[in-house]
Amino acid sequence: MATFSDRDKAFESKFAHDQETEFKACARRSRLLGLWAAKQMGLTDEDADAYAAEVVDREIEKKGDEEVFEKVWGDLKDKVPDISEHQVRRQMEQLLVVARNEIRKG
Repeated sequence: MATFSDRDKAFESKFAHDQETEFKACARRSRLLGLWAAKQMGLTDEDADAYAAEVVDREIEKKGDEEVFEKVWGDLKDKVPDISEHQVRRQMEQLLVVARNEIRKG
């Protein structure tokens, strides 16, 4: 029979795992978003990779979706006039789903 302490440790372990998984998913989403935005701006493959790394850095340094959005939207709004704020937010949401699925699949 598991004691309360064992269940508590198991819960803490699961919580830590879930937090780590979500962190990885957000970082992956930020990379995918950076690549998507780079394509919208017409960047070369090399520049796209560098831009995606900048977006991931923003995710890690600032720890927030809004910071990532502000970076990407700020870069896109002047260079791609036909893209809307809503499209960027929707892309972020869709790519988070993709990233979570990729993380689960390993």
